[in-house]
Amino acid sequence: MELDGRVVVVTGGTRGVGAGIARSFLGAGAEVVVCARRPPHEPVCADGRTASFTALDLRDPAAVQEFFDAVGRRYGRLDCLVNNAGGTPYRLLGEGEAQRHARVVELNLLAPMTASLAAYPLLREAHGSVVMIGSVSGTRPSPGTAAYGAAKAGLENLARSMAVEWAPEVRVNSLVLGMVRTELAHLHYGDEAGIAAVGATVPLGRLAEPADVGAATVFLASGRAGYVSGASLLVHGGGERPAFLDAATVNKES
Repeated sequence: MELDGRVVVVTGGTRGVGAGIARSFLGAGAEVVVCARRPPHEPVCADGRTASFTALDLRDPAAVQEFFDAVGRRYGRLDCLVNNAGGTPYRLLGEGEAQRHARVVELNLLAPMTASLAAYPLLREAHGSVVMIGSVSGTRPSPGTAAYGAAKAGLENLARSMAVEWAPEVRVNSLVLGMVRTELAHLHYGDEAGIAAVGATVPLGRLAEPADVGAATVFLASGRAGYVSGASLLVHGGGERPAFLDAATVNKES
């Protein structure tokens, strides 16, 4: 299989996008370690293989270092780190004090940097790679999730700088995600009708599935992307139809 013998860590890999990424790596033959603050409701499995789980708070640098040391002792190598853990509640800037917004930045920007630095010696030895899971929220206004958008913009820039500093031993790339259908999609988009309506605004006509993100992540970690570093790969189904096209009173199809 494509990634036989490779070892991959997926942060936040117990549900949603992270679990989809972990399953894709399992399907490609890799040994997969997922970490999160809480264990999954059920093991993350694919093709008869199961990811191992470690409880970890990525905001604790000492615990993060201990975790990667343990990965090195157990597997003897690390070929890819996927910095997927993150997220945010909906909160307008004026509705929360600065400390609340700072915690969002800590989880979505500082924690991936902490994990990358702890993993770097293993990745350098294996000539491995880092994949940052970014968001279109970092490329456009993000009302209600401004701190998250700012953190994701910083994460993409961090990846590009890391790609230069850590070359040629370690490749670093970003996936810039649009909307993804996960088990929590109803919290963002509503019932099935709402999810379908939101999906219809995407040029490809649907939200991404976690497996779509997983396939792109496996590509960036594989030898097929051996000359890809410092790149940002858009995984957003074609993006968003510009609002002015629907608002304009000319050039309408009959």
